[in-house]
Amino acid sequence: MIVGTGNVGASLGFCLVNQRTAISELILTDINADDAEGEAMDLRDTLAVSPAYMKICSGTYQDAKDCDIIVITAGAPQKPGETRMDLLKKNSEILKDMISQIMAAGFDGIIIMVTNPMDIMTYLAMQYSGLPPEKVIGSGTILDSARLRFKISEELGVSPKSVHAFQVGEHGDTEFALWSAATLGGLPLEKLLKKARRQEIEDYARNEAYEIISKKGATYYGIGACVAKLINCILGDERRILPISSYDSYSDVYYGFPAIVGREGVIKKLDLDLPEKEGIALQKSINALKSAIRAVQK
Repeated sequence: MIVGTGNVGASLGFCLVNQRTAISELILTDINADDAEGEAMDLRDTLAVSPAYMKICSGTYQDAKDCDIIVITAGAPQKPGETRMDLLKKNSEILKDMISQIMAAGFDGIIIMVTNPMDIMTYLAMQYSGLPPEKVIGSGTILDSARLRFKISEELGVSPKSVHAFQVGEHGDTEFALWSAATLGGLPLEKLLKKARRQEIEDYARNEAYEIISKKGATYYGIGACVAKLINCILGDERRILPISSYDSYSDVYYGFPAIVGREGVIKKLDLDLPEKEGIALQKSINALKSAIRAVQK
């Protein structure tokens, strides 16, 4: 089920029908029922020519009981000049009502949170739902890492699929690149790229969303493709390493970090030995998220 059929939800649906997937039924729901039905109709028109075949329909939260995965994209949109944290108060209130209806329907699957500010919303979704942490996942820094990998690939003249690098921490202003673990064909990227250029690439990955929003009003193709990848990883029990937002019991917060993902959700967050500079940057990101959580819980 995709909750929210705005640009992000619709783009995710389009990504799913245009690739091979284990999904047998896709349910779309939105506060605007006509919009959800219209999107379902439009997506059904692809089935005669798309790689996938599935049942596509609009529905309500009552349909959540039989769903394996619910992706939440609904919420107030991020406006030009507005940070992801600015969205927190209004979207946390929307989420609480949404989760209560989903759980009342008897849902016992995996929740994927996309709505911003995503890490905090994922934390709240875990609290509101009562589901175990491994079954509540945020889209994390998958998109930010994709931006990072693409920019590195442009610089080095290789495919972004051959670049192994992650943005980590908050999906937002305090995220940073994990250069200590970044490689290309086994070669450390710290040796292939000068420090100043690495900083420029990292800043690009962190800030590109703001530039896209200023030019076209919203971002949705990239996140749609990234969440489709995450869904297929779960349903196929692929056990891939993805920088999803997962729960850290030590700090009691969700943040983006490489983790093994499979059919049961988060299997294991990687335990990487970070150098001091990256450890400090991660703690800064964690502190920012904890501060925002405290603010919304008052």
